[in-house]
Amino acid sequence: MLKLPGLVDVHTHLRVPGAAHKEDFDSGTAAALAGGITQVLAMPNTAPPIADAAALDAALDLAAAQARCDYGVYAVTTAGNVDTVHALAPRVAGLKIYLDATFGDLLMDDTSVWMKHLEAWPCGDGAPPIAVHAEQRTLAAVLACARLAERPIHVCHVARREEIELIARAKDAGWAVTCEAAPHHLMLCTDDLPRITAGGAHPGRGEVRPKLVSAADREALWSHLDVIDCIATDHAPHLLSEKDSDTPPPGFPELEVSLACMLTAVHDGRLTLEQLTDRMAHNPRRIFNLPEQPDTHIEVDPDAAWAVPLQGWQTRADWSPFAGMTLRGRVGRVVLRGRTAFEGGSVIAEPGTARDVRAARCDV
Repeated sequence: MLKLPGLVDVHTHLRVPGAAHKEDFDSGTAAALAGGITQVLAMPNTAPPIADAAALDAALDLAAAQARCDYGVYAVTTAGNVDTVHALAPRVAGLKIYLDATFGDLLMDDTSVWMKHLEAWPCGDGAPPIAVHAEQRTLAAVLACARLAERPIHVCHVARREEIELIARAKDAGWAVTCEAAPHHLMLCTDDLPRITAGGAHPGRGEVRPKLVSAADREALWSHLDVIDCIATDHAPHLLSEKDSDTPPPGFPELEVSLACMLTAVHDGRLTLEQLTDRMAHNPRRIFNLPEQPDTHIEVDPDAAWAVPLQGWQTRADWSPFAGMTLRGRVGRVVLRGRTAFEGGSVIAEPGTARDVRAARCDV
């Protein structure tokens, strides 16, 4: 068995408050532990969105009662919370700005409001970062705005060649930008849609934002691996009944397969174990100013080959876009602060036993 540090996922949708039938902190953090992830940062496009103190309190109360692995929660920008959301900075994992259409109704298209949020968010040692959903031209625009505001930004789920090349140029110029890529954009492309959608019988199962792109875009991500700081799942659970409806919501559940995807890439010679742990543990903690987890590690069989099933998962969504593929690497055991949290396919950690990454009690 291979011993690795506990992994960090900085981009997880846990759907509460508002959509517990898709996921909550209980089922989502169980899925995280099954995937070797011991810290998750939950996105704020919930119902209501985490745009004010009351919504943040509700989300943190749910997390405190339900979570099995350590957690943080993002706040989100709106046109109406420029004067209030920034006071939440000490309590949140980051500030999310939605600049391209995705699941929910939080799209912001006024650059003057972008600038107000960027300039108001605290900056410096220990400050949580600003994370943006920005694609193509919107990415170019927000990079320029962040440069003018003198604020670092973290770009979520980079998918296209033009995007990773633009970020590479910004980094070369000394701009304060980091970025992440999702396993589905590193491992899948439009060529996989016939398998994912059962030959087109279930087209909604292929819906994700950013969309799956070409094999050439996927290869551009791998050729710019040095530019990618984090590998983050963008775990976005929806039930199969919802994905198969006439209005399928975008998103893939991914917490339980992300490590196996990357260990498969190690087996294929695309990255090293050191690069994997940097992007799935060390860099996320550094960029998001997360606390260390003492006496925490995961044990993995890196050579175990297994066929990914469609169903039978910890996540309440209970399906996988990787179904039918063969991956390598399975988590055998997870130890969180000296206690076994997952072993032999079973989640052992109890709901409510995890820690808030921003709470004082997390200090070590």
